[in-house]
Amino acid sequence: MTDQSSVKKDATMVHPTSDIASGEILTKLATGQSVLADEAALAALDYQPGSALEKKLVRKADILLIPTLWLMCVLCFMDRSNIGNANAAGMGKDLGLSDTDYSMLITVFFIAYCIWEIPSNVILARCPRPSLYLPGLMIVWGAIVCAMSTMETYGHVLVCRVFLAIIEAGFPPGVLYIMTTWYKKSEIGKRWCLFYTAICFSGAASGLISGAVISGLEGVNGRRGWRWLFLIEGIVTIAFAIFAACILPDYPHTPSRRFSEEERRLAVARILHDRAEVVKRRKLTPFQSVKAALSDLRLYLFAGVFILQNGSTTVSYFIPTVLASMGYKGTAQQWMTVPIWAVGVTFLLVFPYVSDRTGNRQWFVVGGLTTGLISAIICVSVHANVVRYVFLCFYIAGLYMTYPLVLTWASETINQPAEKRAVVIAFVNSAGSLSSTYGGYIWPSTDAPEYKTGFITVSIFIGLALTIAIFLPWLSRRLPKFTTKAERELELED
Repeated sequence: MTDQSSVKKDATMVHPTSDIASGEILTKLATGQSVLADEAALAALDYQPGSALEKKLVRKADILLIPTLWLMCVLCFMDRSNIGNANAAGMGKDLGLSDTDYSMLITVFFIAYCIWEIPSNVILARCPRPSLYLPGLMIVWGAIVCAMSTMETYGHVLVCRVFLAIIEAGFPPGVLYIMTTWYKKSEIGKRWCLFYTAICFSGAASGLISGAVISGLEGVNGRRGWRWLFLIEGIVTIAFAIFAACILPDYPHTPSRRFSEEERRLAVARILHDRAEVVKRRKLTPFQSVKAALSDLRLYLFAGVFILQNGSTTVSYFIPTVLASMGYKGTAQQWMTVPIWAVGVTFLLVFPYVSDRTGNRQWFVVGGLTTGLISAIICVSVHANVVRYVFLCFYIAGLYMTYPLVLTWASETINQPAEKRAVVIAFVNSAGSLSSTYGGYIWPSTDAPEYKTGFITVSIFIGLALTIAIFLPWLSRRLPKFTTKAERELELED
């Protein structure tokens, strides 16, 4: 078998068979055939890092993928969270929703969301046209949002939220999957962090749009402003999905007019080269991967941090309601959500980037959680609305900057075998999402204006997460190491 050193040594030489090998690899991938390790190693001879053609390829992929997928993410999070703006604009009163009813709408969304994340990605992995699959999901969830403008009962809202979760569940993990087919491991990190800014940006954009739509269209044609909000946002989502289907590329091995055959051959060769440690050995089966991940006790430390951190961010669905308790009404109530998310975007852009530059994850996670904890304590202890508003901004920013950092930290700590790492990321992410099933019940409107139950609860959550994060490396070194038989066999092979 061709080893890594010989591949690197021979990469500077002329290999007349390497172009042929890359072409054969391209054909095999396009027709769904498997690629052998020796074939992958030979194809990797084509690849020379940092070439002018590679830079051109990455720029072209960035232009086609990043802006389009980022805007799709913004609309995705806007469409799932606009229920908070609609509720603040009178939806709850019009439909007779109690605090428990509204919390249940948040809960069922995340239950359905977590259940359907993995099945949707399995479908995507077998779909030859992701450029149609992802926009197709977007068209369906846009139609559901439009349908929410006609809701008349609690049952209608509940059904819409369940189906919205089922359809949206496939999008965020689908984005990451598509990125792994185009970008090397060293290229994905900063691009994936960029997508997390879509969460905060969607919150800011949602506040601006909600304020304008609700105030400008209230009562037009006999419809409430919140109904117009769902209708307009749903139509925009569908329209952009059609546009995205015309822009997004498929897999590198898929024939395309946007990429020449030489570019596609390079795209395949560089990914095979980047995944050299994967193609050179036998892979874990899905069952072995899950068993290996669940047997690693470090997984539960990261899951614990992420569950507690995610449970503390559920205030994002109640921000308009919390702002109403501070005295902001009408359009001002919607627009005052904008600075909160703007601060969050700033933190997400700056601190994960610095974390990448320093190579440290732990202390940036600790810093973000500490910011959130201090802010939560101030929000529950101080009665001056201006002070509470300022620290609500820092509360959101501190917690949201830890989103990508915790997942990156987990993937870098439990990094081999690759199949085990994939399960670890999926498990931690799903476990964190499930925290929203109970987090929605800690912000009842009866607690206004202080919301002591919510802020005291999240202070405890963040304090526990902070403690685990501080001692996580120390605990990881002292926990028993339970490796599975399959992992031990792979170590012997290597």
